[in-house]
Amino acid sequence: MSRKEDAENLFRMGFNCSQAVFSVFAKELGLPKETANKIACAFGGGMRMGNTCGAVTGALMVIGLMHGKATAGDNEARDKTYMLAKKFQKRFSSLKGSLACKDLLGYNISSDKGYEQAKESLAFVRICPFLVRDAVDILEGLIDISN
Repeated sequence: MSRKEDAENLFRMGFNCSQAVFSVFAKELGLPKETANKIACAFGGGMRMGNTCGAVTGALMVIGLMHGKATAGDNEARDKTYMLAKKFQKRFSSLKGSLACKDLLGYNISSDKGYEQAKESLAFVRICPFLVRDAVDILEGLIDISN
């Protein structure tokens, strides 16, 4: 099964978009899936406020885990992380038209009413799986470029 399929399956099983993207890379990067799911849990739904899409934040966590600055003075790692994060966000935004969950879903899920409207319209079922798949696809392309 591809990472895209795995991530989509995780999302459809009830994990949020950030968890689905982050956890499919976690084990390869030395982080147990359960730990990855806990770390990414609060980032779904644009951090529950309709802000930056959780599929995007999950991908950014993967970039950080792979390349992030871990020791003082390792500015090369920081710079590579920032460069990859910027490339990812540009590609995702170019493909999807926005980085914001509320724009991508068409509902402001920061309010109870907006969240219920998104659920009733099946926006989470119709839109989010494709955001998850696209985030993984873009990320895989960047990882290939960066290694």
